[in-house]
Amino acid sequence: MQNAETNRQPLTAGSFFTSASCIRNSAFVLIALFALAVRLPQLADRPMHTDEAINGYIVGDLLAGKPFHYDPQDRHGPVLYLLAEPVTRLCGAKNLADLTETELRLTPVIIGSAMILLFGAAVEIVGFIPCLIAALLFAFAPLPVYYSRYFIHETLFVAATFGLILAGWRTLKKNSVPLAALTGLCASLMLAGKETAVLHFAALAGAVVCGWLLKREKFPSQKIVATAFLVFIAATVLLFTWFGKNWLALSDLTHVVSRFAARAGGEGHEKPFWYYAQLLTSGISGYVTLAMAVLGIFLVVKQPAKNRFLTLLAIYAVLVFLIYSAIPYKTPWLALNFFLPLTVFAGIFVERLWLAAARCSWRLVILIFLAATGFFLARDTAKFVFKIPADETNPYAYAHTSEDILNLAPKVDELARKNNITNPKIAVVMKDAWPMPWYLRKFSSVGFWQPDKKIGDADFFITASDPPTGLTNRLNGMRSDFFGVRPNVLILLWTPAVADGHQP
Repeated sequence: MQNAETNRQPLTAGSFFTSASCIRNSAFVLIALFALAVRLPQLADRPMHTDEAINGYIVGDLLAGKPFHYDPQDRHGPVLYLLAEPVTRLCGAKNLADLTETELRLTPVIIGSAMILLFGAAVEIVGFIPCLIAALLFAFAPLPVYYSRYFIHETLFVAATFGLILAGWRTLKKNSVPLAALTGLCASLMLAGKETAVLHFAALAGAVVCGWLLKREKFPSQKIVATAFLVFIAATVLLFTWFGKNWLALSDLTHVVSRFAARAGGEGHEKPFWYYAQLLTSGISGYVTLAMAVLGIFLVVKQPAKNRFLTLLAIYAVLVFLIYSAIPYKTPWLALNFFLPLTVFAGIFVERLWLAAARCSWRLVILIFLAATGFFLARDTAKFVFKIPADETNPYAYAHTSEDILNLAPKVDELARKNNITNPKIAVVMKDAWPMPWYLRKFSSVGFWQPDKKIGDADFFITASDPPTGLTNRLNGMRSDFFGVRPNVLILLWTPAVADGHQP
């Protein structure tokens, strides 16, 4: 009998396309395409959250030729805008007035869909079945689908985190300089996405130290560490200075820690410790996914030597969850950060369960269970993402802009025509005007004032439900209409009383 190794035929172009690895890779490409198809419909239907409106306004400035200026007080890093600008330009936008919700949300949609391919890159480390299950969960579960249609930094941040984890592990195993450079770049993209990257760096460092204590392995060489660090520094400087156009950003970056510490205290967004656990169990699919993930972590921790990567990932997942839960400041999109590793451990549970079921009848039960999970997953995604995307009962719609605000700009247009005003002057007098700049972006004469400042002349005024006393005389004889901005937040549109046939 001939030896199997000597009888093996070389891989040709024809045999490549029938190889197991190609079929596996094609599966993740197919899931990514389906994920894209799920994320694309009705992108413009949901009102813009305040954070989305602010990010959209920044992209509008970039389209107008203004450089990006990092603001550590209330903004995040530059990467989202760096990617969104060319996408919106390709869609035909030239300035803020041209921008649409769909054009802006395309960037996180593309990133969230392309991120599925990273699960394919993890197959050699984790295994095919766990990565397949994780990819399916991240492609179709309501939490990642909802926020990958949100023009905020989180989806990009989670993708960069996943890239850092995979590249970092391969760097540790292969001691490769190119992989070390990729690791440094992913870390830079994280920091340039959101300053909360420092929390993840701490959790990853904690996982590595725990792994070293469990099994004393060699740390990477000085050359590898230096490469990763230098690439991280160089990329961070280039990104935050907008490729050398704003060197003051480096000084602003030094204030991140103090600003981050202040925000971590809550600033009106305080939630209890168990908030994220409660959020992850939204819908039946949430309960099932979290239960599978917890059992998967238990199985991995029970045999820590079986897969070193999974052991470190389990430690990281627990640390990140505890850190975010301990910080009083909480918003639902932050749950994406630990939903990512949870999907992997849900896949581990499914694989171990399948291997433990030797009889066909038991495997049939598992398939029925997975089909039922898929059904509830699809139902919850359809409900939270498409049916009630901005409703107060939606756990992911946090302080969300009301659909009523969509009527504001058309109402101003209508009243301006009735009053023969070709270029209406609009004065917005509020402490926090967002998302008004987005919804009034097509008007050329809009001014924004704080209630205690001297206010210019205007044809229309927009104020809080309790107008400032200094504006009372000017509002006499004007008609007011209420519009909902967010839950329990109303604004007033003040218009000439002669409009709609009303006399003062």
